[in-house]
Amino acid sequence: MSADNAPVGAVLDGRRIVLAVSGGIASYKAVELCRLLVDAGAHVIPVLTDDAQRFVGALTFSALASEPACTNLFSGSDGGEPIPHTRLGQSADLIMVVPATAKIIGKYAAGISDDLLSATLLATRAPVLMAPAMHTEMWEHAAVQENIATLCRRGVHIVGPESGRLAGGDIGQGRLAGLDRIVEAASELLARGRDLAGLRVLVTAGGTREAIDPVRFVGNRSSGKMGYAVAAVAAQRGASVTLVTTTAAAVTSGMQIIRVETAQEMHQAVMSQFDAVDVVVMAAAVADFRPKAVAFEKLKKNDGVPEIVLEPTEDILAELGACKVGQVLVGFAAETDNLAEHAADKMLRKHVDLMVANDVSATDAGFEVDTNRALLLDSSGAREETPLITKMALAGVIWDRVAERLGRTELIKEQH
Repeated sequence: MSADNAPVGAVLDGRRIVLAVSGGIASYKAVELCRLLVDAGAHVIPVLTDDAQRFVGALTFSALASEPACTNLFSGSDGGEPIPHTRLGQSADLIMVVPATAKIIGKYAAGISDDLLSATLLATRAPVLMAPAMHTEMWEHAAVQENIATLCRRGVHIVGPESGRLAGGDIGQGRLAGLDRIVEAASELLARGRDLAGLRVLVTAGGTREAIDPVRFVGNRSSGKMGYAVAAVAAQRGASVTLVTTTAAAVTSGMQIIRVETAQEMHQAVMSQFDAVDVVVMAAAVADFRPKAVAFEKLKKNDGVPEIVLEPTEDILAELGACKVGQVLVGFAAETDNLAEHAADKMLRKHVDLMVANDVSATDAGFEVDTNRALLLDSSGAREETPLITKMALAGVIWDRVAERLGRTELIKEQH
């Protein structure tokens, strides 16, 4: 779909968009992007780094945009606004970084704020869309890919580069995505942006640890990445989020965080919050068994192999399904065989509204990776399979289905 034909008018009209331009050869394309956004009715505030101004002039953006281009973090020193980054970050409906160089990607991932653009990114709770552009070798470098993965886990939206002609006559992956793709991604983000506003959401994440002694535990391989993605996307789309987690990973600001370790602690935390929420997503991998007796001192190898008797843990999902009153309950089924059969059985037995099942024996999906493929089963009988996508993208699909159940998709349809 071309930018001229994309259904962006109603979505972008009146929205405040910070168009941040970093220093790469693709910076000149941001000029045309600025014009497209303004023509669609958006209120565009350009932010240019010093490096960007080596390729394009601030005056060009000032002439096309809704406000003069911003270039200085310390504009108060010359009589201007003293803290422009907070004003920009707090007032934006969307921040777009086009092009996003390896430098700004790295600074954002590391939390460095040494110029107006990087400070604005840290001073916002608005959705952030980045369109990387750089040479193939840079894009494929492990450090860049790790930074991209970090930003994705935090909820940043990435419009990946395309293959094509690069600076210096080279050809390969790293060319800025087409403006039609970037505009459409911005339109979709803003259309969805607040569809979960007013919802109170509880998400669980991570794998529980059931103590054997003060040193050892019974656990599983869950990293919490899926749960964190679900929580991050919910917060982006306007929900009030409580995250019950066993991991210490960084989270989106504004969430209520409850740290737990064991299945019993998670059970207590979830049940104490359940009556006050509208949606529960049980993404955590809760241990099914725990040692019946926990040793007070470290078990010694010299004493021989201990006999560890297990007992079942609390079945949190089943208890939620039995006592829910109007809440939407989303469960996860991590399986290694007969995926659809086991997921459907679990959904019925535990009265789950939406079951997300995945094959954790796959090396590119499931535990400890940033990608996943899933089978979504709805209690209404609907069934959906996703290809291999990022966990952030899968979180978006999950919330799309929850929004449909709650009748919150009409606003998006009207806007489009």
